[in-house]
Amino acid sequence: MWTRQHKQRNTGRLIIPSLCVLFLAYFGFHAYHGEFGIYSKYRLEARKVELQAQLDAVKARRVDFERRVQLMHEGTLEKDMLDEQARKALNLSQPDEITIMLPAPTK
Repeated sequence: MWTRQHKQRNTGRLIIPSLCVLFLAYFGFHAYHGEFGIYSKYRLEARKVELQAQLDAVKARRVDFERRVQLMHEGTLEKDMLDEQARKALNLSQPDEITIMLPAPTK
């Protein structure tokens, strides 16, 4: 009669915990670095602040333009504003005036 002796192995006990650790590591990594993860949230908040600053600058320019357009409406037309716009459009000045050339603003 033949008998077979089996030695108890400890590797069977480590299969389920190691699979659980791999499972949690995979989803934990994607929870942080994924498209909708924590890191993406911080990037979106930084982008939001940047775009809000741009929006505030554009709104300020719009208010300035609206104020300048309001000065040119009929009935409230100011001679200085008309003169300034005409000189800028025609690129002319009087002989007794000093012209200061400013660099164009970069966008």
